[in-house]
Amino acid sequence: MWTYIAIAIGGTLGCWARYGMTNLVQAIYGKEFPYATLSINVLGSFLMGFLFIETLERLTLSPELRTGILTGGLGGFTTFSTFEMETFLLVEQGSFGKAALYVLLSAGLGFVGAFGGAYLARNL
Repeated sequence: MWTYIAIAIGGTLGCWARYGMTNLVQAIYGKEFPYATLSINVLGSFLMGFLFIETLERLTLSPELRTGILTGGLGGFTTFSTFEMETFLLVEQGSFGKAALYVLLSAGLGFVGAFGGAYLARNL
């Protein structure tokens, strides 16, 4: 039960952080290019890599708190960080082909999904 509570709190904070950062970056750089999302995804990926290793190898956190931070907080901030961490782990395990396939499929199928959803929404 505590894990779910930690994820809910972390997710709320992560979503608020995403919203705040989106507004800040768009106020500075505008909306002509998705700088806000790009910066959120890059920062989230960095934080996932950093905190994943720190909380696994150096810091002692309860499993509930670790899950609340990584799954809740960073999951609410960006799911891209999870994608990047999974790609990193595949590469670290020597599965370069699987990592490349995962990147290509994620980007390609993600675009197809976004395009398909937008098309459907516009044409219903």
